[in-house]
Amino acid sequence: MQRYLLAPLTRTLAVRNVACSSARVFRPIAMNYPRSFGVRFNSTGKDTAPEAEAKPAKEEAKEQAKEEAQEEVKEVDPVAELKEKLELKDKQLAEMKNHYARAIADFRHLQETTKAEVQKSKDFALQKFAKDLLESLDNFSLALGHVKEDTLSTNAEVKNLYDGVDMTRNIFFKTLNKHGIEKIDAMDKPFDPNLHEATFQVPQPNKEPNTVFHIQQDGYTLNSRVLRPAKVGVVKGED
Repeated sequence: MQRYLLAPLTRTLAVRNVACSSARVFRPIAMNYPRSFGVRFNSTGKDTAPEAEAKPAKEEAKEQAKEEAQEEVKEVDPVAELKEKLELKDKQLAEMKNHYARAIADFRHLQETTKAEVQKSKDFALQKFAKDLLESLDNFSLALGHVKEDTLSTNAEVKNLYDGVDMTRNIFFKTLNKHGIEKIDAMDKPFDPNLHEATFQVPQPNKEPNTVFHIQQDGYTLNSRVLRPAKVGVVKGED
């Protein structure tokens, strides 16, 4: 009976011993491969250890350069820096003053030129119109010049007409004077080609040569500019 009961137990123990022995037989053996063998299968194919060591060196170099730059900034003399800035500002201020003075001078010159041009335009705006009016003034003078003195003394009607025409001529001439038109005084004056136009020359024993002794047509100026030269007769000198 005991043998029958112990037989299964004996078989179970035998199986366990066989399993344990087989497990000891197939235990994996650790292989000591060289280090390069593992590196061969690295995806990058490079050793990352030198890079890891180079990074701290680069950071240290950057920090050192930064510290040196800060030291150089600290070593700059603030007084010298302020003097340099002050000199620069003074130079800029001088340039601005120069530009300002030139701008003021140009503006004043422009004002004076514009004022002169405007005044000139006003002064000579009536030049053509005034020149046309001189013919009417000449007609008054011609009409009065053809009346003889004997007729004026004997005929009262002619005398009244003469006085009326003379009064009209004087009023007309005063109106022209208000606008800058003046008569050129040429009688017994030396001949001036800028004011006179010689129409003939005649010797005169009692007159100086090159002197105006006759006025054929009166001349006029407009604001000191010759509007029409006077046509005159000039004393001829001895050859």
